[in-house]
Amino acid sequence: MSSPRLWQTSTSTFRRQISRRQPYRCFSWSIPLAQEQQAERPQNGRTTHFGFETVPESAKESKVGAVFSSVASSYDTMNDLMSLGIHRLWKDHFVRGLNPGSNPTLSDSSNSWSILDIAGGTGDIAFRMLDHATIINHDHQTRVTVSDINPEMLAEGRRRSLQTQYANTERLSFLEANAEKLSTIPSNSIDLYTVAFGIRNFTDKQAALHEAFRILKPGGIFACLEFSKVNSSLFNAFYKRWSFGAIPLIGQVVAGDRGSYQYLVESIEQFPSQTEFMVMIREAGFVVPGKGWEDLTGGIAAIHKGIKPLKRRS
Repeated sequence: MSSPRLWQTSTSTFRRQISRRQPYRCFSWSIPLAQEQQAERPQNGRTTHFGFETVPESAKESKVGAVFSSVASSYDTMNDLMSLGIHRLWKDHFVRGLNPGSNPTLSDSSNSWSILDIAGGTGDIAFRMLDHATIINHDHQTRVTVSDINPEMLAEGRRRSLQTQYANTERLSFLEANAEKLSTIPSNSIDLYTVAFGIRNFTDKQAALHEAFRILKPGGIFACLEFSKVNSSLFNAFYKRWSFGAIPLIGQVVAGDRGSYQYLVESIEQFPSQTEFMVMIREAGFVVPGKGWEDLTGGIAAIHKGIKPLKRRS
């Protein structure tokens, strides 16, 4: 039988061995966390979230880029998993509520709309807006620029546009740009700025909101469709179990990419609540109509809007 002294020595040695082990992320692509932190030390001391991970601001853009390069060709499948299959209905509702285009039979104005769809690489929202302007409002002049920071997402959008009547026309264009610094877009030049399921991935969301304010014309509209906070505790418990338990596993089976899907569900959890995001929109200078947002499907997603005042508030 071992002596108490020998037992204490063995236990102490075991504890020292455990303490030296490095924790690992659950992502299939992860490297040991200690190595990752050493390789990515913040140069300016500023950090941000990448899912549940804290990373230097300078590193987030490339990490998010890797995620969306991975899921570009399966983007609809991704949103089907994230929204339980109803993201298409949300997008239709989002566009109908914005009612893009100028109807010449209802207005003396013949001015077409200039629309910027941010993080819209695959064209989901852009094609819907052009269809609405053309079919509902009989407006054949309204233009949409699809902007995305990710070239693979834009390539997917260009490919899909070939199945529409807008391909290779002046009504649809694509722009690779960072939403936090849209230097090629003049101030006061855009009628409608939309971002659907994209802003939660931005490194500096407040900077992007200020940039949206800059480029919108006075009276222009900022409109955002994003995953949000479920407002029923019972439904929230079910949705979180689905999100964290099933979605990464299905991502592994369907797309062979558990890590990207794990990040996406974590990014939803980290996104500000409806009230918090509404305050951020106001802080950028926008007037927020009504209570500030519209919940969809019990708060799984929400629509936020802001209007640029005709006169900047002092």
